[in-house]
Amino acid sequence: MPTTQDPDSYYATPHRRGKHKIFIGMAPGVGKTYKMLEEAHQLKQEGIDVIIGILETHGRKETAQKATGLEMIPKKVMVKENITLTEMDTDAILDRSPQLVLIDELAHTNIPGSPREKRYQDVEVILESGIDVYSTVNIQHIESLNDIVARITGIVVRERIPDRLLDEADAVVVIDITPETLEERLREGKIYPRTQVEQSLKNFFQRRNLIALRELSLREVADTVEEEANTSSLEPSSCNIHERVLVCVSTYSNSLQLLRRGARIANYMNAKLYGIFVSDPEQFLSKKEAGHIDTCEKLCREFGGEFLHVKSQNVAREIARIAAKYHITQIVIGESQQPRWQRWFKGSFTQRLVDLIRNQNIDLHIIAE
Repeated sequence: MPTTQDPDSYYATPHRRGKHKIFIGMAPGVGKTYKMLEEAHQLKQEGIDVIIGILETHGRKETAQKATGLEMIPKKVMVKENITLTEMDTDAILDRSPQLVLIDELAHTNIPGSPREKRYQDVEVILESGIDVYSTVNIQHIESLNDIVARITGIVVRERIPDRLLDEADAVVVIDITPETLEERLREGKIYPRTQVEQSLKNFFQRRNLIALRELSLREVADTVEEEANTSSLEPSSCNIHERVLVCVSTYSNSLQLLRRGARIANYMNAKLYGIFVSDPEQFLSKKEAGHIDTCEKLCREFGGEFLHVKSQNVAREIARIAAKYHITQIVIGESQQPRWQRWFKGSFTQRLVDLIRNQNIDLHIIAE
């Protein structure tokens, strides 16, 4: 959402869905809520009608102070088994009908008996009403990353949001700080009470955890940005943020060498690895050739790659098509083993491939035997 625009352009119309901006971070305490409040104050100064729907300060004084001057919707009070509980009042937000509402902790689970189970579902109702939403979430709450986060931290996160929320958001902003800065904030008591600091440092806030979670959050947002760009009106190859390596194998014996070299390139670039074999639909592979391709596929998968077996009579054109489809940035092929007379009549395979990928911003690696 732009920070400078005509306030009147915010007012909801029956056909307008609200815009959603998500502030995402690698862990509690990185400053997501603070940054959200900071932008809200700027928008308020520009004349935007902005309110706080729900704010979870967790006792952090700086965050609470930053909320000063912004209208806050009172929490809804509910009594369950003689216990008084509070929850975000979605109906009150809809009745107030601001231009923008701030909603903390998107992955929060509502009190049993609430109209909706999850807070993100309340956010979707608010968006459908035409109200814009700023929200916050940590990377460990993304559904598809749950298993990865559990392996990194040893903690299974129970509160999660579907990945589609990031895909559908109008803007996703990663609030990034170094693990060292986050540890410093933790030791200063700016995240949790000082009595919890040492225990936190030994568990979730271990340095190795923070480094891995930071990389995960940066990559997740980069993936979202790249996917959005590649499905827009831009050229398919114009926004390849991540490297992707495609190794072209054949029935020649050097294919295993090519896969190993491609895997090293992918590992060095922290890239996804693909292997491809293009077979002629009018020709059958011998038992030995089929076994060789199976070995190539197994090796590719051992390297953590994805193997593609496709059929086409035009190998170079099919490789170029696959490269465009999968947003490949590096192609690895072997030195041409065509007879010289065949290269003279038909042109070399390498040159045909170069011509086909010329406008795709792809690097071509030709590996000699």
